[in-house]
Amino acid sequence: MTFKVLGICGSLRKASLNMAALRACRELLPEAMALEIADIGELPMYNQDVFDQGLPAPVKRFREQVAAADALLIASPEYNFSIPAPLKNAIDWGSRAPNQVFHEKPIAIFSVAPGPVGGARVQYDLRRVLGQLWGHVLPRPEVFIGMAAGKFDAQGRLSDETTRKFLTELLAGFKTWIARMQPR
Repeated sequence: MTFKVLGICGSLRKASLNMAALRACRELLPEAMALEIADIGELPMYNQDVFDQGLPAPVKRFREQVAAADALLIASPEYNFSIPAPLKNAIDWGSRAPNQVFHEKPIAIFSVAPGPVGGARVQYDLRRVLGQLWGHVLPRPEVFIGMAAGKFDAQGRLSDETTRKFLTELLAGFKTWIARMQPR
């Protein structure tokens, strides 16, 4: 069985290092894992009135992707000590009943940031929010990629071997976590 993992990037920047690291995870996945990356850039701002009138096509597509995935891999920068608006917006769209899409979903998180803390605060906020939605966030290893500018080459490829090792360990632990969370 191959676990289908949906990657979600909290940054919409074309040259996002979080997206670059998420793409690098494709190369680092253990066997029997596949990674597809969602596009949250087209999601309109969450509005209950719009939800009640019927889901816009990008929202419907995103919710279907999350529901179909065996697990979620979230890479996110930290904006103003917390969750970036695009990612929080995606979570808000997915969290509405009926069929809240994060329920019982295995989730792993990592963050990439220019500073030395590596986006730690966004991870703690994401853990709190996703846990409240009954998402099962991998407790460890925790991966905070700080001082990120020097860890990617001019083409945006992850070039730092230590960071590649941390992500490889995260993905190996995540595979075990996903297997553990599968219905029996």
